[in-house]
Amino acid sequence: MAGRPRSFDRDTALAAAIELFWRAGYEKTTIAMLTRAMGVTPPSLYAAFGDKDSLFNEASALYFRRTCEAVDSAIARPTAREAIAAMLDDTARAHTDTLTPLGCLMLTEPCLAAQRDDIQGRLRDRIARGITDGDLPATVQPDQLASFLMAVMRGMSGRARDGGSTEELLAIASFAVAAIPESPPTQNQG
Repeated sequence: MAGRPRSFDRDTALAAAIELFWRAGYEKTTIAMLTRAMGVTPPSLYAAFGDKDSLFNEASALYFRRTCEAVDSAIARPTAREAIAAMLDDTARAHTDTLTPLGCLMLTEPCLAAQRDDIQGRLRDRIARGITDGDLPATVQPDQLASFLMAVMRGMSGRARDGGSTEELLAIASFAVAAIPESPPTQNQG
């Protein structure tokens, strides 16, 4: 016998859960808050998503996939500097978007350290490719630059949550890009 059909849209409920976890954080989010935000009863929440941990894991996985799509799009740019500039520009705009909570769930939620490590690894790999391609000087340490960029993005997230404007975050992004060492100009041999 099939169970009783769900009386809610799963994707809409999941989007509401993401937003609540983003605004309040995992620790401060309660089942009562989730059911209210998602428009479901506790039994429906448990039947559809399991417990709070399972719901958070599903919600944060969806959020992380979307974040990775944006990061991967930015790091596909032709040069490492363009990739980093695009990623930081996107970050500034996303963190201050009025259609979503301010800041970034992945960058601020303590439970999501593994996801931050994944993003830092993608940055490190793009930076290393930039060194190989000659976009960045050989003296650049990919791990250190990727760590710096993650710190900048986390700072941008915190500044957005504190009321920083898009323009302020774009200025932070610009300063971060300016801090990246330039490759020496290639000499024309002839």
